[in-house]
Amino acid sequence: MPFMIGRGAVGRTLKHLQQGQIILNKNIKILMLAFNLDDEATGRRFPHHNGLYNFVFWHLPQLQYKNPDVQMITLNKLTPTPWIKAYFGDDTKLLIDCDSRTREDIHEHVKKVLGIPEFSVTSKEEGIEQKPNPANFGSKFARQCICEVPGQVPCPGWQPLPLEMTGKGRKKLQEQAEG
Repeated sequence: MPFMIGRGAVGRTLKHLQQGQIILNKNIKILMLAFNLDDEATGRRFPHHNGLYNFVFWHLPQLQYKNPDVQMITLNKLTPTPWIKAYFGDDTKLLIDCDSRTREDIHEHVKKVLGIPEFSVTSKEEGIEQKPNPANFGSKFARQCICEVPGQVPCPGWQPLPLEMTGKGRKKLQEQAEG
């Protein structure tokens, strides 16, 4: 599997994406994350940006998966200090300073400040019932066979198929038409 090769192979798995713990408030529309990487050309180092860089590497894919309606923007090499800025639907902004913080500290802070409360998440998950899909059929669903759907061809076990719908019947009809 070639997609499992590379720097972020674990982050590309569905299991890893589903383990995200942060579900953002519904009124958050944009989340901007700004940090600097170490610049090899100039030799400048930014060790106080490592926490946000690691947060982006490990948790941004999970954030995007859990919050598909929120636009996520990463800015690189634009700022002297790392920060996260949230833009809300009512044109307000919230700035989180991430200078010299660890990945775990940033994760907990974002979860506490921008996320919805844990009891709200669990109650929503419990309240959502899986509605059966009417297109499914089989022993575990409402319909045993597709023939039970109105307008479908009946099962050949109960009623023989018309000749034009079977291979032998089509061949026989072609021979009759030719002969």
